[in-house]
Amino acid sequence: MSHIAVFGAGSWGTAFATILAAGGNDVRVWGRRAELVAQINAGSNDDYLPGVRLSPRISASTSPAEVADGAEIVILSVPSQSLRANLSDWGSLLAGDRIVVSLMKGIELGTTRRMSEVIHEVAGVPVERIGVVSGPNLAKEIVQQQPAASVVACPDLEAANRVAAACSTSFFRPYTSTDVIGAELGGAVKNVIALAVGMAAGLGFGDNTKATIITRGLAETTRLAMALGADPRTMSGLAGVGDLIATCMSPLSRNHSFGVKLGEGLSVADVTEQTKQTAEGVKSCASILDLARAHGVDVPITEQVTRVVHEGVSPQDMVGVLLGRARKHETD
Repeated sequence: MSHIAVFGAGSWGTAFATILAAGGNDVRVWGRRAELVAQINAGSNDDYLPGVRLSPRISASTSPAEVADGAEIVILSVPSQSLRANLSDWGSLLAGDRIVVSLMKGIELGTTRRMSEVIHEVAGVPVERIGVVSGPNLAKEIVQQQPAASVVACPDLEAANRVAAACSTSFFRPYTSTDVIGAELGGAVKNVIALAVGMAAGLGFGDNTKATIITRGLAETTRLAMALGADPRTMSGLAGVGDLIATCMSPLSRNHSFGVKLGEGLSVADVTEQTKQTAEGVKSCASILDLARAHGVDVPITEQVTRVVHEGVSPQDMVGVLLGRARKHETD
């Protein structure tokens, strides 16, 4: 049994806390809002996971110092674009020999940094102690203890194994990897591809269209990952195609659901107002496009999603542009 800290009381942070608690760990969750912290301490998180009873091993606090105190592993699950600001507030608490694990799936706007890079840069955590968890892990299914698997990636395989041991349960199977770059890029880009698949669904297109977008989305994700030094095999695993399928096809996926509403004709502002939760693909599509351009990588789906989100191009026009591209060999 370990004491593990989870910074972030949203749906995925809370769901991962339930995994850790089921693995026999005592878990403290940091939340910014006192009313949400009170809910968690009363055994629920109705703001994000209504109707779910939380383990008594899970407690919460608005005090970062209290949550981090004595923790052997620290899990970070805040919105990716707020990570730098959060770490500026409490990143000093991550010092020592703790393992710091990112659950976040985004690329920072303005810097094109991956989340592990932001953690290293702002909080000074050594690279070998920064891990990533990524895979097909929809929060609602996790808290229902439906069988799932994921990847724990860390440059130090011993640290990855420590995290995997902490989150191994009868319903959650973690695999280990040293490919942090591949795990992070697979998790970030799939959100953008899910927006495109959702738009196709909102436009009334069927499974042929969706499968085409998913497959070509995997191709551009793999190109980008390889350009940054990732192992291409990661893209055929849980952190790649596994996460991509779940996020692109499930109505539980925020990014898919957001895309559906865009395809039905709503504006980004309208959908944001309706959903009240973060769809990481909307936040990160522009930074992922910037990252790809900086490395000379062609990412046509990401480019067109960015045009829809930031330039007001219609989803129907996006389809026309993608289908009108010059023909080429599939594996080029």
